[in-house]
Amino acid sequence: MKRRVILQAAVAAAVAGWAGIGQSALAADTIKVGILHSLSGTMAISETALKETALMTIAEINAKGGVLGKKLEPVVVDPASNWPLFAEKSRQLLAKDKVAVVFGCWTSVSRKSVLPVFKELNGLLFYPVQYEGEELEKNVFYTGAAPNQQAIPAVEYLMGKDGGEAKRFVLLGTDYVYPRTTNKILRAFLKSKGVAESDIMEEYTPFGHSDYQSIIAKIKQFAAEGKKTAVVSTINGDSNVPFYKELGNAGLKATDVPVVAFSVGEEELRGIDAKPLVGHLAAWNYFESVKNPENAAFIKQYKAWAVKNKLPNAATVVTNDPMEATYVGIHMWKQAVEKAKSTEVDKVIAAMGGQRFKAPSGFVLEMDARNHHLHKPVMIGEVQANGQFDVVWKTKAPIKAQPWSPFIAGNDKKKDEPVLAAK
Repeated sequence: MKRRVILQAAVAAAVAGWAGIGQSALAADTIKVGILHSLSGTMAISETALKETALMTIAEINAKGGVLGKKLEPVVVDPASNWPLFAEKSRQLLAKDKVAVVFGCWTSVSRKSVLPVFKELNGLLFYPVQYEGEELEKNVFYTGAAPNQQAIPAVEYLMGKDGGEAKRFVLLGTDYVYPRTTNKILRAFLKSKGVAESDIMEEYTPFGHSDYQSIIAKIKQFAAEGKKTAVVSTINGDSNVPFYKELGNAGLKATDVPVVAFSVGEEELRGIDAKPLVGHLAAWNYFESVKNPENAAFIKQYKAWAVKNKLPNAATVVTNDPMEATYVGIHMWKQAVEKAKSTEVDKVIAAMGGQRFKAPSGFVLEMDARNHHLHKPVMIGEVQANGQFDVVWKTKAPIKAQPWSPFIAGNDKKKDEPVLAAK
């Protein structure tokens, strides 16, 4: 009897061991990839499409054989537009789910929230949205625009003949780090161009703000004081819907006071009647309306994905700049993993420098090895009645990012500072 009990225990232990090995082998057959985007709350209007783009790109890669012979396994979490929750969810992805890389965040406050976690656990984050610069992290690759790839060219356009030769500027944003730092840079830039302090108005509203009646009344009064006025908008999230609705209600046309936005694209315009907004502007590095074979394929792919996966209002889905940046980032990470022959973070970081990819923008984008930012083209788009943008100006070639703006004191010593090498 005693021998039988011992034998049964040994068999049970062996079976458990084999089961564990099987589970481990199964896990090893896939590469886990984290997707960290708000699918609820004020930022869901913008970030949900990035989650879908990431899933679409992962499915595309898996259909072509995966990475290093393994399928990618997406792990999706929802930080719900809650900035501390971003840090908690990123820790879950890195420490518990053991993802090889994370694609995510939109606002700079969410990115700032997760940075300590990625540094502590040596994780890898691809950040796909324009931001304020003033940052260079070993563990982050920035596939969105730095200020010199969006904000500065947009304001230069407004000051030029084609943009209406604006002399007064309203810097209007959501109250957090990206708008405030970007506007600090823009204020210094405007002053360097001879714009007086009295010709700059600066206003902020909280996330989720919905009543823009009084602010637009102030803008109209400011614009009525004689000089050509333009609005530079760094409003983020679903507040863009009431802002643009009130802009239309107030009859503030682009011919009177043009608005150039840095966080409004095709996806945000889906929620409003764009007809009263015709002529207003957005500055990005990609628009759905650009004509080239890569973009035609990208648009077709996403529309098919929307129908297949029964996304809300699938028949009217659009593509936009952060979606393109997400798509490019995932493909560049794949290329770096294949070059490194490993998903180990430090090896992938070393292999990312100099990666190139023909993007839907029509340009070959390159990852800068020294500052972890993409070289990107700059485009100014004019809102059309159908919610699309007509590209009225663009650079002839991609522009190298300047993470450290020359319009912030002390940055002259940092301008060529490379990202910390992997240890």
